[in-house]
Amino acid sequence: MAAISGGKNYHHGDLRNALICAAVDLATEGGPERVVLREAARRVGVSPTAAYRHFEGRGELLRTVRTHARCLLADAMEQAAGREPGADDPALAAERRLAALCRGYVGFAVDQPGLYRAAFCAPRPDGTPGPMPEGRAPEPEVRAFTLLRDALEGLARLGTSRPVVRPAAGAAAWSAVHGLSLLLLEGPFRRLPAQRRNAVVETTLAMVVSGTRAL
Repeated sequence: MAAISGGKNYHHGDLRNALICAAVDLATEGGPERVVLREAARRVGVSPTAAYRHFEGRGELLRTVRTHARCLLADAMEQAAGREPGADDPALAAERRLAALCRGYVGFAVDQPGLYRAAFCAPRPDGTPGPMPEGRAPEPEVRAFTLLRDALEGLARLGTSRPVVRPAAGAAAWSAVHGLSLLLLEGPFRRLPAQRRNAVVETTLAMVVSGTRAL
C-alpha cells in the first residue's frame, strides 16, 4: 500500500489520498464506526458525489483504512524492536526482539485504540464494521503476524524451540498479545493504574518468550 500522510491538512491534488487521510483521522478519533464516506468528503471539502467517484461506498473506504491501520501497527512493532538494545548472545538478542515486537503491538493498541480497532474490523456488506470472522487465515497485509512468526523462526534456528511447532507458536504469540490488548482497551484491565498495567504487560511478554523455550 502506498504511504499516506494523515493530519488535518488534506491536499486535493490527490482526492482519493485526501479522503483516505480524512478517514484515517476519523478512525483515530473514534474507531471504525466513525469512518463514513460522507463525513470524509465533508472534511476534505468536496461533495459526496465526488467522493463516490473514488470509493464505491463505506465498505471500500473502511477496508482501505483497515489496511493502513495494520501497516501502522506493524510499523510500531518494528520501531519498538529497533529501540531494543542488542546482546552478545544471539539467543538473548532474538528473545529480546520477540518481546520488543510484542511490546510494540500492545503499545500501539493502548496509544491508538481507534486505529487498533479499525485494523481488525471486518466491514459487513452494508459497510458497517463487524468482528473478524473466526477461522480466517491472516491476510497478506497483516505484517504484524509475519513479524511475530519471523521472530519465532529466528529463535527456532538458534535451537531454542522445535521447528515443527513454529506455525502454532506464531498463532499463540499473536493470540497472547491481541487478547491482552483487548483486555487493556475494553476489558477489566482498562481500569488498572499505569504501574500495574505495565507489570501485566511485561509479565505477559515474559510468558510469551519463556513459552518458546518449552515448545
